[in-house]
Amino acid sequence: MKEQTIYALGFFDGVHLGHQALLKACRALAKKQECTCAVMTFRTHPAKVLKGEEPPRITNNDDRRALLFHFGIDVVEERFFDKDTMETPWEDFMVKFLRPAGFVCGDDFHFGAGGLGTAETLSAWCEEAGIPCVVVPQQEMDGIRVSSTHIRALLEQGDIRQANRFLGHPHQVTGKVIKGQGLGHTIGIPTANLEIPAGLVELPHGVYACKACFAGKAYPAVTNIGTRPTVGGKNVTVEPWILDFDGDLYGKELTLEFYDYLRPEQKFDSLEELKAEIEKNAAQTRKILENS
Repeated sequence: MKEQTIYALGFFDGVHLGHQALLKACRALAKKQECTCAVMTFRTHPAKVLKGEEPPRITNNDDRRALLFHFGIDVVEERFFDKDTMETPWEDFMVKFLRPAGFVCGDDFHFGAGGLGTAETLSAWCEEAGIPCVVVPQQEMDGIRVSSTHIRALLEQGDIRQANRFLGHPHQVTGKVIKGQGLGHTIGIPTANLEIPAGLVELPHGVYACKACFAGKAYPAVTNIGTRPTVGGKNVTVEPWILDFDGDLYGKELTLEFYDYLRPEQKFDSLEELKAEIEKNAAQTRKILENS
């Protein structure tokens, strides 16, 4: 490949079907031009500077990078969005790219001071520079525009299946396994206590059918998100019971892939009732993953 680069531009939160259309166009143009295929994005959400607060993220930066590489990108270039970035005219913004051989963006893309840089101005700039610019139209499903905003709302409602349809892949969260109270061991259901990065979209409290992915393998996992009212819990925890696995995961990174919302969190009259219900959820999880 040449040293020059085709850049796909955007924030790519969730790396959903709309983003994947951009990535596909970027890969095709890079192959045609014999260039590197790259994404230029920001580590911090522009809304944090523009509006003083940012929406909850579907994916943190590490998961976003992993998904971008999964969908065929060679290089992920992340920059911080700060006050200087916000005030940079779009024309000056363009000179910050290293050896650009072309660009790919969505038809609603805006950049530069005042959002005056658009898909149209970028296309005109590229035409004058003699390099290609591919503008990808918005993607729709069921007559609804595919967007991070819509997917975020679906996740907040616990509609995992529909969110995954718009994502084009399972919703995923990565965290570190930390010490918990170990109460699961007392009923034969040992769970991992997952430390979730701050700022992510909050799923409703309840039980989810998941896959737990680590060390290059994936296992069925029944995951509870909530306060564990049956055992008098108060703090919100994320605890997967990883089926078909017996080992020590403390201190290790684990990725949960979410496939379905099984039931709301509830308080049972006894640990025996709780165990019976979780075992039922385990059977449901296996069936869901077999059909996924």
